[in-house]
Amino acid sequence: MDIKKINQQLVPEKTETWQGRSEWFFNRKYTDTYEEYYEGPYKRAEVYQKRLLEQLIKADTRVENLLEFGCGTTRFTRWWQEIGIQATGGDISPFMLSQALHRFDGELVMADSHYLPFKDHTFNAVAFITTFEYYKDPIQVLREAARVGKYGIIMGMMNRNTPKLIRRRTQQAFGKNQFYNTATFYTPNKLKKLIEQALHGRDYTIRWHCTGLPKWFPVQQWDYPLGDFFGMYIQFKDVV
Repeated sequence: MDIKKINQQLVPEKTETWQGRSEWFFNRKYTDTYEEYYEGPYKRAEVYQKRLLEQLIKADTRVENLLEFGCGTTRFTRWWQEIGIQATGGDISPFMLSQALHRFDGELVMADSHYLPFKDHTFNAVAFITTFEYYKDPIQVLREAARVGKYGIIMGMMNRNTPKLIRRRTQQAFGKNQFYNTATFYTPNKLKKLIEQALHGRDYTIRWHCTGLPKWFPVQQWDYPLGDFFGMYIQFKDVV
């Protein structure tokens, strides 16, 4: 099945902006080739990212299902199923979801992460994998995730504390990488401060690890805030 050809028949090249700005995931020039990045340049990185995320979420044995928002083509949504966690995908991009429909046999929803169309505690957890960086109101998104995800929130983030930040911003300045134009890069500490503000009054713990270290480095995961990628799990303790 030629997914790209099907998408060309179903959806236009671009659609409306979101959050008052142009976003790469509303442009098929980028969304049609999204999976190719993971099959090519990011293949090795994906292995370590998934290993780290599995370690974090499996430590909370209460989590049997989750909602992944900003699921895109369901690259990670499909993987949650592989490790025994029932997953539902959500995204605001019709271009991403048009591909997801052909790649994922689970449930999908099109919506805005700032206003999740689910009742309280619908899912055991909510996941954001390299999508939280694009939200203009991250406090609102965290509060919505905490409302819908009963036991926790798992996040996979592009780390600001990485030598590659210079490369990212240089590419952006010369118009060579549209993926980062509207991205806000967080450090673990910066993200924890946002969480504290958003979840004031909640009882929770936070676990995190970094990965995305050079191939020659003796370890590929550690608990220092340096590396291209970090995973963080917010575990709620005030629910049973």
